[in-house]
Amino acid sequence: MKVYKDMIEEVLVSGTRKENRTGIDTLSTFNWNYELSWDWRYLVTSAEQMPIYPGNVPTVPLLTTKEISWKNIVVELLWFLSGSTSVEFLKRHGCKFWDPWVDEDGNVPSAYGSFWRSFPGEGDCDAGVTDQLSWIIKTLRNDPMSRRCVMSAWDPSSAQYSKLPPCHFAVVFNVQLNRQGEKRLCLHLTQRSCDLALGVPYNMASYGLLLLIMSRLVGIEPGIFAHTLCDLHVYTQKPNGDKAEWDHVPGLKEQLTRLTRDVPRVVIDPSIRELNDIEALMKPEVTTEQILQAFKLEGYDPHPAIVFKVAV
Repeated sequence: MKVYKDMIEEVLVSGTRKENRTGIDTLSTFNWNYELSWDWRYLVTSAEQMPIYPGNVPTVPLLTTKEISWKNIVVELLWFLSGSTSVEFLKRHGCKFWDPWVDEDGNVPSAYGSFWRSFPGEGDCDAGVTDQLSWIIKTLRNDPMSRRCVMSAWDPSSAQYSKLPPCHFAVVFNVQLNRQGEKRLCLHLTQRSCDLALGVPYNMASYGLLLLIMSRLVGIEPGIFAHTLCDLHVYTQKPNGDKAEWDHVPGLKEQLTRLTRDVPRVVIDPSIRELNDIEALMKPEVTTEQILQAFKLEGYDPHPAIVFKVAV
């Protein structure tokens, strides 16, 4: 996608060097915004002033300038939607994203889904927590014009002491009308910390898929995916050449030379209509292949993968 190449160029040209907690310097910029549209009759794509998804085609913003693991995106998102902190499901399907932050009990205390489904504080659950996701689904079904469908993963009492507080921390669901007066479900994501080489491609695809899933669950066609990236950065070697093994700049420059290809399509199993249908896919007897059949990717023809080392 052109919007991703634009991000690379912006950071490499205008980014300023910053030190950070990892010990690996970054080239950093502040406040990058873009939006993508699924509705060809509602031209809102700021990056290109044209619809990135023509017609009513179920596509997903999956990067083509390097191969991205669709399996890991789907498995991780199902884990988020379940509200679990245990990595057992991730391990069963070979998803290793969260391994560096797993505690001795096999949990990730700051897992996004835990806050989505059981945010601390008084709510509509007996345990004294709020199931934000369930409430939003109910609200969008019964009061689609509500402006209160906000889902937060940022709990200050946890985030201030966490080994890894949430990076993509706030989601707003909002229904707009297109030029024909038809309802379209939109999603705005706010992300505080944005690793351009490793994290951002997965964030784009994951939340694009989340919008498609929510669209299915509430019965409103998808409209706009908007994304605000606060600290957008690229990890790089020190000025003296130290830490070169963590330098992401060469791999990003390589992607600038590659032609973008058509975004792939995703076909969601028609039986998925409720959160319970998604949670059923997490049962131990469900195979990875069955999960990928429920979220079937078609027409994905990326350039070869590029390996980037993670700064923990």
